[in-house]
Amino acid sequence: MTLAMLLALAVAAPARAAPLRQASQEPSVKTIKTIKTGKMTKVVKPARKTPVAREARPVVRKAAPAAEPTRVSYGQAYGLHDTTDPLDLKSSVAFVIDQETNEVLLSKNSQAVLPIASITKLMTALVVTEAAQPLDEMLTVTQDDVDTEKGSGSRLSVGTVLSRGDMLHLALMSSENRAAHALGRHYAGGLPAFVEAMNRKALQLGMNDTHYVEPTGLSSRNQSSARDLSQLVKAASGHSIIRELSTSLEAQVAVGKRQLQFRNTNGLVRNPSWDISLQKTGYISEAGRCVVMQAQMAGRKLIMVLLDSAGKYSRVGDAERIRKWVSDGALVSTLTSHPIDR
Repeated sequence: MTLAMLLALAVAAPARAAPLRQASQEPSVKTIKTIKTGKMTKVVKPARKTPVAREARPVVRKAAPAAEPTRVSYGQAYGLHDTTDPLDLKSSVAFVIDQETNEVLLSKNSQAVLPIASITKLMTALVVTEAAQPLDEMLTVTQDDVDTEKGSGSRLSVGTVLSRGDMLHLALMSSENRAAHALGRHYAGGLPAFVEAMNRKALQLGMNDTHYVEPTGLSSRNQSSARDLSQLVKAASGHSIIRELSTSLEAQVAVGKRQLQFRNTNGLVRNPSWDISLQKTGYISEAGRCVVMQAQMAGRKLIMVLLDSAGKYSRVGDAERIRKWVSDGALVSTLTSHPIDR
């Protein structure tokens, strides 16, 4: 074949297509001359990754926390707040009696058996007082006195050492739970014997609708009726120390190197319009707001029991309504209500 024919065939032959580089699969190769040796060296570059479209992720927003269910008291659950009374009281249970004549001035659901919260501490004080244990004996708050029922706090830390008299004072005046529990725990025979003594005293007083399981009132199983509690107030008022400690305005106690100030949980003791000789407040959600008092009104020594009040200040408002009602002499007919079957 001649040279001319070979050139013609070369021109007519199709050019071989260069292979397509798959950047996402094969690395690129580049030949470079190293500076030191002058030799040709192949350098392999990492393969380039083909960008992959990201899937759109849904925006997840945290749901708002569900509102806690409203806790209703036993009285609300039983429908006791539907009971009407001439004073439009916010407490579902009310009982007012003349301590000297036993005349009942007002009765609203007075035989309903309900949790009594820290009104319990009045029986705790009565048992401690009648046991004649030394008030100057020093008692220590331990882990056993920490509230595991409701998880409530306390200003009396574990290890606090106070006299029995100070513990009694704080339990009555400031409703200190650890103080009340320590009083029961340091009773002869321990806490079980103390609770037994509480229930035994209740029976002695004719408090047949009353039952205690611990000395603080944190348990909703501590239950009583307004009529029963009027008997407890009457018995407790016979002890001057309970009257004085429950109505003192404030107290300062030494806790370690600190001086702690405690105040009375019942603001009515600071009101000059009131003449209160004994009182005790109470609250847990199952019981509502409660208060018992012995007070002078219109020349009469009255016992007042208010249980299961619906608002934070409503028990005070109810007490004021009753005082005004008694002081004005507008004693309307006694309101009676059916007891709750238990």
